[in-house]
Amino acid sequence: MMTNFLIKGARGIFTGLADNRARTTGDIRVRGGVIAQIGALAPEPGEKIVDASGCVVTPGLVNTHHHLFQSLMKGVTDGLDSNLFRWLRVVPYTYWDKLDEEALRVSAMVGMAELALSGATTIADHHYIFSDAYDFDPADLLFDTASKFGVRFVFCRGGATMGRSFDEGRIKPIPTEPLAKMLASVEKSAGRWHDASPDSMRRVVLAPTTPTFSLDEGELREMAQTARSSGLRMHTHLSETSDYDAWTESKYGMRPIHWIGKQGWLGPDVWFAHLTTMDDSEIQALYETGTGMAHCPQANARLGSGVAPADKLSRLGGNVSLAVDGAAANEAADMTSALYAAFTVHRATKGAGAVAADEILRWATAGGAKVLGLDAAGTIELGKSADIAIFDLTNPRYLGQHDFYASPVISGGQAQVRHSFVQGREIVRDGKLPWLDMEQLAADANRIVARMAAQVVA
Repeated sequence: MMTNFLIKGARGIFTGLADNRARTTGDIRVRGGVIAQIGALAPEPGEKIVDASGCVVTPGLVNTHHHLFQSLMKGVTDGLDSNLFRWLRVVPYTYWDKLDEEALRVSAMVGMAELALSGATTIADHHYIFSDAYDFDPADLLFDTASKFGVRFVFCRGGATMGRSFDEGRIKPIPTEPLAKMLASVEKSAGRWHDASPDSMRRVVLAPTTPTFSLDEGELREMAQTARSSGLRMHTHLSETSDYDAWTESKYGMRPIHWIGKQGWLGPDVWFAHLTTMDDSEIQALYETGTGMAHCPQANARLGSGVAPADKLSRLGGNVSLAVDGAAANEAADMTSALYAAFTVHRATKGAGAVAADEILRWATAGGAKVLGLDAAGTIELGKSADIAIFDLTNPRYLGQHDFYASPVISGGQAQVRHSFVQGREIVRDGKLPWLDMEQLAADANRIVARMAAQVVA
């Protein structure tokens, strides 16, 4: 629980700031969970020293879109070679009703462990399964799990008033609920958990599952009004495939960004996941309104959905963040894999100069904090909260690299996080989560996956 210490001996500091302020050197003194000094600093008498020799220090990484309930749905054989629509049918729509309270808790722990060990200190989770059969509240369960890890947690409360069914009822549809019930649930969660302060550890967001299929236009407008009157941000999936675009254009006569803007869903208090298929007019609309993007490069590539124009929005000065997305469509559900995917997929499709490593790391730090409205986090500068990740570069993967600042982005593979902190409180110590019994977590996960698979076969 230390909040006073000195990070000493790092090879360099990536600050999350733009341009020539992005990289610096020196030590970092933390006092009361806040960054108090940066530079060549001598230890004070009795001061706790955090050894960062051979490391690069970054702001804690911010994951702006996830589905923690999917962490026990990785590598489902029928979904491995499927596009989005078929994958929805054979993975989350097939397995959701196999998730009981224990399964959701273990799934959340697996996902948070992956994220924390890859440098994530903030997690925005889009949870959209709320069944009348549950005798527990998923919101409370997820917040409780986040408290164990010590991470900042943004609960994006999903749901739908309209659903889709598959295979003539053989697959149980994901639950729907009346709008009034959904809004009452959001109000209840916000009353218990939501903190709107810039240094908040807990946020609640209103986040319908997929606006084009999950609600009607009047409900979307009512949601926007309710969220803003309650001081809550808004989030959802949008423009994930060309099929989404074609459906929206055929029904409403306009592209998704312009259509959802008519429902009041554009602005600096809104961010969308995916956005792989936007045209230039839609990119411009996001920029002009300050609406954010949760860029999910790895999951979108895995499903064959395309590569979002995050680079174009970023060049305009728009709000771009980085996200992992659900593990069921992304079997390496960690921030390091997302960083590397962003570094490679844009280059594969747009050329070697499409986007720089520093820009991608900024999306994952300052960009994420801005999209979530966590103004006290996201950068390493005086007066900011000490959300910090220390990446160990002594692993053979990093040896021989000339630009060590870029190592967390350009190397891929399993992250080597030596230490991480949120508000100066220790999350990762010496590459481990000190409190977590990983052998027990693995045993629980394997047992539940076997049970779920047997239920599907039956």
